[in-house]
Amino acid sequence: MKLKDLSDSLEAFAPLYLQESYDNSGLLIGDKHKSISKAIVSLDVTEDVLEEAISENAEVIIAHHPLIFRPLKKITGDNMVERIIQKAIKNDIAIYAIHTNLDNLFEGVNNILAKQLGLNNLKILQLKPETLKKLIVYIPTSHSDNLRNALFAAGAGTIGDYDSCSFQLEGKGSFKALEGSNPFVGEKNQIHFENETKIEMVFPAYLRTKIIQTLKDKHPYEEPAFDIFALENESDKTGAGMIGYLEKPMPEMDFLKLIKKKINVESVRYSPLIGKAVQKIALCGGSGSFLIEAAKAANVDAFITGDIKYHDFFDADNQLLIVDIGHYESEQFTKQLLVDYLNKKFPNFAVRNSVRNTNVVNYL
Repeated sequence: MKLKDLSDSLEAFAPLYLQESYDNSGLLIGDKHKSISKAIVSLDVTEDVLEEAISENAEVIIAHHPLIFRPLKKITGDNMVERIIQKAIKNDIAIYAIHTNLDNLFEGVNNILAKQLGLNNLKILQLKPETLKKLIVYIPTSHSDNLRNALFAAGAGTIGDYDSCSFQLEGKGSFKALEGSNPFVGEKNQIHFENETKIEMVFPAYLRTKIIQTLKDKHPYEEPAFDIFALENESDKTGAGMIGYLEKPMPEMDFLKLIKKKINVESVRYSPLIGKAVQKIALCGGSGSFLIEAAKAANVDAFITGDIKYHDFFDADNQLLIVDIGHYESEQFTKQLLVDYLNKKFPNFAVRNSVRNTNVVNYL
């Protein structure tokens, strides 16, 4: 298949629209028209991972963390990033990053971590704003069912755990076709009244281009009348962090031991114990200290993440248990998430986890 097929599939799963403004997800190196047959998945692109790709004849490296994150002014091989770029291009190896767009996805990084810990009844901790839009379109009543169903198929009309959601209202529209037009109904230079249906439905903002194209393809008018509005409503399927529940409450120390076992880590850092059983858990793969206040507002018993600074632990304020399991450790299961997705999507495409451990943090 083409590299573009792989990119399109990953972006259908985790749309680039969902990445944060500072991020650099997507295809970073490579010709999208190149034919590919093998990829390896890693959290980071290191020189070891690149060597692995070369030795395995893999044409693509799919990484969670973007290799190119800060602006580059030169590529002379003076540092690791520049050396990897040079060698990847020389060996015709593409590099694709799927970062905060996967973090902000309900089925993404935090979901797989929550499942690893055995949590259930999952929901987003902090919903991402400006992810929904509303479409209003007017169409001859005789064609309304066809258009509505096509928009549903394109991804519009989903609200929470419901799909095919819409509102319609019957009315009468008017227009006058001018010279140069080719009206579907009515005569040129005469005002025409048509029985029309007003259809309203919400859709994810990243589908805007697809929704408009579907509308134009299925609408009988050469100039369809429609409006698109940005909504302040939030989708419950996109945002930062996740909340879930243990099957039964357990003492804090038992919970910490459970984390070590499930995550397979030698040690964890944690705030002072407060003598409270834990069951409602918030978590965030990677660096999640920005969500401490959201976790407290959600009245969780514990918050799990990585990269907690010394002063951040004070923010627990005897209200919850803060647990730092490490950045790499909290995201390590993301690799298998991507491998499983691609194996299901492309059964004949060879994709596997990198065998290189890219964790740069060591413990004694």
